[in-house]
Amino acid sequence: MALLEIRNVVRRFADFTAVDGVSLQVEAGEFFTLLGPSGCGKTTLLRMIAGFDAPDEGELLLDGQSLRGIPPEHRPIHTVFQSYALFPHLTVAENVAFPLRMAKVAPDDIRRRVQDALEAVHLSEKQRHLPHELSGGQKQRVALARGLVNRPRLLLLDEPLGALDAKLREEMQMELINLQKNVGITFVFVTHSQAEALALSHRIAVMNRGHVEQLDEPSRLYSFPRNRFVADFIGKINMLEAAVLRSTAEALVLDVAGVGEVWAPALPAVAAGQRGMFAVRPEQVRIQSGEVAPAGVGHNQVHGRVLDFLYIGDVTTYLVELANGTRLEALLPNTAPGRAKFFEADDPVTLTWSSQVGVFLDA
Repeated sequence: MALLEIRNVVRRFADFTAVDGVSLQVEAGEFFTLLGPSGCGKTTLLRMIAGFDAPDEGELLLDGQSLRGIPPEHRPIHTVFQSYALFPHLTVAENVAFPLRMAKVAPDDIRRRVQDALEAVHLSEKQRHLPHELSGGQKQRVALARGLVNRPRLLLLDEPLGALDAKLREEMQMELINLQKNVGITFVFVTHSQAEALALSHRIAVMNRGHVEQLDEPSRLYSFPRNRFVADFIGKINMLEAAVLRSTAEALVLDVAGVGEVWAPALPAVAAGQRGMFAVRPEQVRIQSGEVAPAGVGHNQVHGRVLDFLYIGDVTTYLVELANGTRLEALLPNTAPGRAKFFEADDPVTLTWSSQVGVFLDA
C-alpha cells in the first residue's frame, strides 16, 4: 500500500480549475517531486496534502486513512516553505523545538530530539545563534530540522531552494539527497526547476494546467517524454515536424521537416501516415567537421553551417543552420586537454545521431 494516495482530486477557484482530476501515489521512503510551470496546480496540490486547503472533489489518503476533515496540526505531515518561516527572536534550537513545545513533549525529550535533528543537518554548533546570524543555506537547514524534529510521516517542501543563489542551491541539493537517505522520511517536493527535479527525485510528476502530463523516473522523463509539453519543458530539445513513413518492430522511419529521412526508436501503436514531431536532445547530436562517410542503414546525418555557439565552460552548444533554413542544436563537451577546439560561425559541419536516440511524439 502506498504511503500517500491521491484519488481524482479537483480544486476550483470560482471558474478556474487549479487541480483537475489528479490521481497519483507516493511510496514510503520516496523523494517525489511535483514539477511544472507557475500556475500548473502543484502548490495547490501540496497545500491540500498539508491540510491548508481542501479538495472540491476526490480523496487524499495517508497510510490508507482519509485526510478529509483533519486539520494541518493533527496530520503527521510537516511543510518547509521557501521563506523558511523562522522566528527571528528565537535561537536555532528554540526554532527547531517549537513544534515539540506546541505538542507538549517532555523537556528532556525535546532536548534530545532537537539535538538529533540539528546533527542530521550539521548545525549542532549553531544552536544558540539567532536566524539573522545565519547564512541562507543555514536558515534552510534550520527549517528542515524543524520539519524533521517531530518525525513526520511526510515532509512537504514548497520551492525550498528558490531563494538561494546558484552555487548554494547546488550544495543544498546534495544536502537534501543525503538527508532524505539518512532520515528515511518521505519527501514531496515542489519546484519549477527541471534541473533540480532531475537531480533530486526518485520519481517526478510533470504538471500542466491542473493535470499530470507524465509521472516517471527522471531518466525516462528526459529520454522518453510522452508528449510535446513534457519534451519541451524538461531540458533543451530539438523538435521538428515529422510524418511516419514506415513502422516496424525494430524502428520508425520518419520524414522530418527540413532534414529528410530519419530513423528513430520503434514505438508500439504508431502507424505509417501518422503526423507528429521528432524530438532529439542536443547532447545526442554529434557535430563534426566537413563531410562524414555514411555509416550505413539507420545512420542519421545532415549537413549545415554553424550559425552561432554558446560556450559555458564544460560544454559548448552549437546552433547549426541547414541549407533550407532548418536549425538544430548540438552540444559538444569541452574535454580536449588545454583549450578545446571550437567550431566558428559559418564553419561547414556535419550533424549525426544514432537511430537509437530521439523520440516520435504524436501528441
